[in-house]
Amino acid sequence: MRILLDTHILLAAAADCVPQKAAGYIEDTANTPVFSSASIWEIVIKCGLHRADFMVDPVSLYSGLLGAGYEELPVTARHTLLVSTLPDLHKDPFDRILLAQAISEGIPLLTSDAILAEYPGSVIFAG
Repeated sequence: MRILLDTHILLAAAADCVPQKAAGYIEDTANTPVFSSASIWEIVIKCGLHRADFMVDPVSLYSGLLGAGYEELPVTARHTLLVSTLPDLHKDPFDRILLAQAISEGIPLLTSDAILAEYPGSVIFAG
């Protein structure tokens, strides 16, 4: 099963400090961890703003994810159009596009964000 990782879970996976529940999904060989190009974009932006929780080298992160067998999910117009149909629970545009991608692709979103976990659909809360 493909599982889309939210940006914070993705960063935690890269740093080998994933919450135990999330690690179970990521390490399960029956699952394929997926990352969004939107997460890489978010990391580039927030790293450039010197946010302490985003201080990673995005190029190394990207290479490492691909090398570890993670699948990249590009953002498409279909994904962005779905954002407008989401309930207005979460204000972060990066989290909203991740949710739209998960819904559109029919794959669960693995998140540590309690607000994202409130959305209907296939969201796995690992917080």
